[in-house]
Amino acid sequence: MNDELRVAVVGAGPAGLYVADSLLLQNEVPVRVDVYDRLPTPFGLLRYGVAPDHLKMKSLSKVLQRTLDDERVRFVGGVTVGREVPVDDLRAAYHAVVHTFGASSDRRLGVPGEELDGSASATRFVHWYSGHPDVAADAFDLSAESVAVIGVGNVAVDVSRILVKDVEALRRTDIPSNVLDVLSSSRVREVHVLGRRGPAHATFTSKELRELGELEGVDVVVNPAELELDEGAEQRAQADPDVQRNLSLLREWAERPRTGAARSLHLHFWSRPLELRGGERVEQVVVERTAVDESGAVRATGERWTLPAQLVLRCVGYRGVPVEGVPFDDGTCTVPAHEGRVLREGGVSTGEYVAGWIGRGPVGVLGTNRSDAESVVERLLADAPGLQRRDDVDIPARLRSSGTVVVDGAGWAAIDAAEIALGAEQGRPREKLATWDGLLEAAGLGAHGRG
Repeated sequence: MNDELRVAVVGAGPAGLYVADSLLLQNEVPVRVDVYDRLPTPFGLLRYGVAPDHLKMKSLSKVLQRTLDDERVRFVGGVTVGREVPVDDLRAAYHAVVHTFGASSDRRLGVPGEELDGSASATRFVHWYSGHPDVAADAFDLSAESVAVIGVGNVAVDVSRILVKDVEALRRTDIPSNVLDVLSSSRVREVHVLGRRGPAHATFTSKELRELGELEGVDVVVNPAELELDEGAEQRAQADPDVQRNLSLLREWAERPRTGAARSLHLHFWSRPLELRGGERVEQVVVERTAVDESGAVRATGERWTLPAQLVLRCVGYRGVPVEGVPFDDGTCTVPAHEGRVLREGGVSTGEYVAGWIGRGPVGVLGTNRSDAESVVERLLADAPGLQRRDDVDIPARLRSSGTVVVDGAGWAAIDAAEIALGAEQGRPREKLATWDGLLEAAGLGAHGRG
């Protein structure tokens, strides 16, 4: 290795920026980091996944921005690694490449009728209300009166809350204006959240769950019979304080009388979708009652019921997608690695690392990425004496010279300033630019029809 360690980080979400930050904080070797992202904006799921009304969590972007502002870091936005720049070119031009491109797709239900209009992934819905440029402004119209949300994790809770929350409360957030307009005219009156297991196995946190009970003008409905625990669930609850808090909240809500509020949110446990029915659009969900067998596995009971629903959102997990030129395990939907070092053809790929969801799967919270990044950087630094650059080329400069549109740190700063200015005009923290053309124009690069 030469005197200065050159590192490419693929993905500008929290995982990637934590990797960059960990590299900046070490004192073993001088370092320069180029952070690549397909989008013209950084922060990944923090910008396009965290609910707009979670202001404290979204404020983490200010911390991550300090990493991007460091003179040793360059943001290389709007560039798809594997398409505009081959992975092998990065591996040649840098001492190390760290893949942190996350899990951008979603898992399927695998039931008949899933392809009907009105059946969509939570990923797409979250991207829509977060102003993601890949999702059209008119992707959702919320003309449905009854919505089924499949899954009992934090994403399901976020989606359900946004669907029934008072719109005026959301005007204080960075939710796009077009989404506010749709929510203002929403016909949604009932949201039904379905979980195939019991409440002790739900993966939402008590903090997220508690917010549902604080919604104005919304009745939260829970069937007390579904809160009964078997021996295994009792043991799980005793071992996990968060599960205990969840159960306490659910039992409290189960005892509440309904107020006749305009909107209601129903939490159904031991319920899994068997089929979506309808003509051109979904109209009903056939739900099967479940139970657990002696081994603790979910089993069918044969009992079925039909839930009217004109919109179905599946929240059953994110999944990673392959990037051309990067090893990918189709079974786990992750980049195969050993202790953060990428594996190619069964052996460790020198100078190639992975961190975040694309390495460990879509588990953990945003903060989990910090410790993950620190571990990977520790191993990268241990390998540093043996790492070499095979090609002395400046990839971002080469991309620009070839006509590729690249959004650098100054371009992102211009986008950021434009959004804050637009928001100030409306008395809001920011107004997100939610199209590729709008983002690139704000960056001073004109409209290029990207997508």
